[in-house]
Amino acid sequence: MDWDQVELNPKVVHAVKRANVKTFREVLSLSGPDLQRLTKLSHADVHHLQKTVAAAVQTDPAVTALQLYRGECPFLEQHQKLSLGCPVLDSLLRGGIPLLGIVEIAGESSAGKTQICMQLCLSVQYPRKYGGLEAGAVYICTEDTFPTKRLQQLSSLQHKLRPEVPADVVKSITFCDNIYIEHAGDVDSLNSCISKRVPILLSRGLVRLVVVDSIAALFRCEFEAKDALLRAKHLLAFGATLHSLSHRFKTPIVCVNQVADAVGDFDLVQSNFGLLDKKVLPTLGITWSNQLLIRLMVSRTRFSLQEWLPGLAAQPWHLGSVVRTMEVVFAPHLPQSFCYYTVSIDGVRGVKEEPAS
Repeated sequence: MDWDQVELNPKVVHAVKRANVKTFREVLSLSGPDLQRLTKLSHADVHHLQKTVAAAVQTDPAVTALQLYRGECPFLEQHQKLSLGCPVLDSLLRGGIPLLGIVEIAGESSAGKTQICMQLCLSVQYPRKYGGLEAGAVYICTEDTFPTKRLQQLSSLQHKLRPEVPADVVKSITFCDNIYIEHAGDVDSLNSCISKRVPILLSRGLVRLVVVDSIAALFRCEFEAKDALLRAKHLLAFGATLHSLSHRFKTPIVCVNQVADAVGDFDLVQSNFGLLDKKVLPTLGITWSNQLLIRLMVSRTRFSLQEWLPGLAAQPWHLGSVVRTMEVVFAPHLPQSFCYYTVSIDGVRGVKEEPAS
């Protein structure tokens, strides 16, 4: 929207332009004192500016509690999921990731966990009609450095991965500029990031997705077996903070987890291995499991896609792709099910076809 489309005093519009505040989004992302400092306007003028801009960008009408109770709010249904950027994966999750709650993606090394998370960071930036939330993402790394080059590659190939989105829409999104990278080397740093820096970005509307990659790395390293009770206490507090952020800002939280081999009768009895029966368990135990809304398990198969589906071998993005599986282990609204996918040069793609016999 343009400044000419809102009813503001020309003096206010001139001050905003002089301060190099170009978009409505920038106005809403700045605090009142920051706007006063930049524009040199009075408190009353800044308050009126924020109120006018907020009203101009509001797309959905206000909804009463009675309407919610009666189910007379159809637009909520279409906005309550975040697309994974692939129709096959979205179909597995019945539309994508819910906006409220913690989603865990667990799996062995090289299963594609980080690739899925990066694709979510791109998907969240699309308009709502294409499965996004029109905002950026926070990506918190606790293990390796963030794969910046891979992210740049994925963002430059979005037009190939998402052909259903008009080219002008894809070109208008500066994907890499809207992903905020944080590094946490210990549990205290992680807690500080989640409780102090992330809420600022969420409150300003700059992000609508939080990714922690991975939750296991720090909690497994800092707590020995004899400190299980203390670790559980910290996990409960951390999970409570994540839930608070998710519900307060209607923001999905995605946590990557590692897996370990199931050993002993206790693990075999207590654990839900899902349909694929991999005999590996996500780490951090039942304390962490109880914090989750959805648990997804990803893994690699022994086959390349050329071996799996020879008829698709001629397509360039399939070359060398290893077939992987994504399984819903538990979720309150989903049955246990799974699908196949590959990680190609332009992103994560689900495989519709069944393997050749």
